[in-house]
Amino acid sequence: MSALELKIPPVALVLLAGAAMWLLSSLTPSVTLPVPYRHVAAIAFAGMIVALLGLIAFRRARTTVNPTTPHAASSLVGTGVYRFSRNPMYLGFLLALTGWTVFLANGLSAILVPGFVMYMNRFQIGPEERALSGIFGEQFTSYTHRVRRWV
Repeated sequence: MSALELKIPPVALVLLAGAAMWLLSSLTPSVTLPVPYRHVAAIAFAGMIVALLGLIAFRRARTTVNPTTPHAASSLVGTGVYRFSRNPMYLGFLLALTGWTVFLANGLSAILVPGFVMYMNRFQIGPEERALSGIFGEQFTSYTHRVRRWV
């Protein structure tokens, strides 16, 4: 296990990425792109809804929502939004960051979005999936064959 795995809570990572995007946008106004209707951050709003639906599904299943302790999962959630994405909360965060990128309309800030995905895949989702595989075995493996990681 790497020292970074499961160490930074995803919500904190989203906030850090969003702040870094704003900082890049502020420091490089010459890279600002003309994006019509950029103040309509519907993508970010959709992301918040998707993340909230994931949180609600976890609460209903009475399992941990703490992303740094996947070994504490008490049930495998495969209903609701989890029928379409194994990681709807992270998908929601991705959509929110994408909406923030559109709002900022800065080309450099956009590079942090794929960075967020790469980090999440390597240091959060990978370790979570290893833990869930250890807990739920074939049930989790079957779930991963039916439902994609992001969308």
